Amino acid sequence: MSIDNTALLTDQYELTMVAAALAQPVAHKSCVFEVFARRLPDGRRYGVVAGTGRVIDELANFRFGDDEIAVVEKFLDADTVAWLRDYRFSGDIDGYREGELYFPGSPILTVRASFAEAVLLETLILSILNHDSAIASAAARMVSAAGSRPIIEMGSRRTHERAAVASARAAYIAGVAATSNLEAARRFGVPSAGTAAHAFTLGFTGPDGPDEKAAFAAQIAALGVGTTLLVDTYDITQGVGNAVEVAGTELGAVRIDSGDLGVLARQVRDQLDDLGATNTKIVVSGDLDEYAIASLRAEPVDTYGVGTSLVTGSGAPTAGMVYKLVEVDGVAVAKRSSHKESRGGAKRAARAARASGTIVEEVVYRAGEPRPALEGLNLHDLQIPLVRGGEPVAGLPSLADARKHLADGLVSLPWEGLGLSHGDPAVATRYELG
Repeated sequence: MSIDNTALLTDQYELTMVAAALAQPVAHKSCVFEVFARRLPDGRRYGVVAGTGRVIDELANFRFGDDEIAVVEKFLDADTVAWLRDYRFSGDIDGYREGELYFPGSPILTVRASFAEAVLLETLILSILNHDSAIASAAARMVSAAGSRPIIEMGSRRTHERAAVASARAAYIAGVAATSNLEAARRFGVPSAGTAAHAFTLGFTGPDGPDEKAAFAAQIAALGVGTTLLVDTYDITQGVGNAVEVAGTELGAVRIDSGDLGVLARQVRDQLDDLGATNTKIVVSGDLDEYAIASLRAEPVDTYGVGTSLVTGSGAPTAGMVYKLVEVDGVAVAKRSSHKESRGGAKRAARAARASGTIVEEVVYRAGEPRPALEGLNLHDLQIPLVRGGEPVAGLPSLADARKHLADGLVSLPWEGLGLSHGDPAVATRYELG
């Protein structure tokens, strides 16, 4: 079923809170909600903001039409149902731009509206930001591990069909070169890539047995010699030999999808060179994560294909972002529960860097107060206007802008922050809240 209206992409308790609030003055009080992460996932030194653009897009579709009302009127009173029919977010949203780095306590998104209008958006906002930021954060580590070698995202078969599209978008922000997912290519303009799977080669099996050369010849006839041939369906040495025999020495690439990839990459490189295919590239895939990619850094690998470890929770643990009420009618409010506390009051953030560009720390300060001055350091504000009066701000950064912004941001991290070793966040957060 196609989901064009996003109003039911939420939890029931968001609506029951609204129902209770509408009977009280609290529903119409001016409130500030903030999205932040209390901590980074274990082993992570930084996070990457992604999904902000999708939040803005989905906000426009957060409407309660007849189909949505038919669901919620089963447990809501008539006055609340009438309010939902007319629901349109009319508040303001500021936030970190996509591709921005974040650290524990970073005010990633700030929503200003009446309590009823703003509380209703919690689940939608968190489901998008937590998913996309987790994917982008994992992809950024993989891209860093790969260095100058490109990565192709090919995780569609390992996640929900709609999550696959969002994953491809988030991975592209992080620097992944292309995706196998065509809906991501159509909707977001992410470059696409892909050739053939083992099933194609296996399909060329007749009464006399498998015919790998025939499979390769058919692929070359359809896609040209610049294609990538999958050479490990049977014997990899024979596969490489067959590939060059059929395609010639100008074959674009061969792909290895199993086995000891480091050993096989060296073996295949030597064989390709001996056969005269010195320009033929080597693509490796098969449950690669950032650690596997780093271990192959010294090997003759040209391109990596990543899937499972990027789009699933094992490789992209949740960003752990929360959506908390921090101000009511100008009065700071804070949750004090053990290990789940929040800091009250609307906040802004600036990032401090040396003249060289290296980030030193993130400074969080009270909204409406002057930005702290730090001697000898350059500061730049992190939040930008995203929504005003319920409408997206004109000229928001594009996907390409987000991709470049992250690439520049990663260069500005302290060198140890880019490593894969466990440790404290690469940049500390300092609070100047008075």
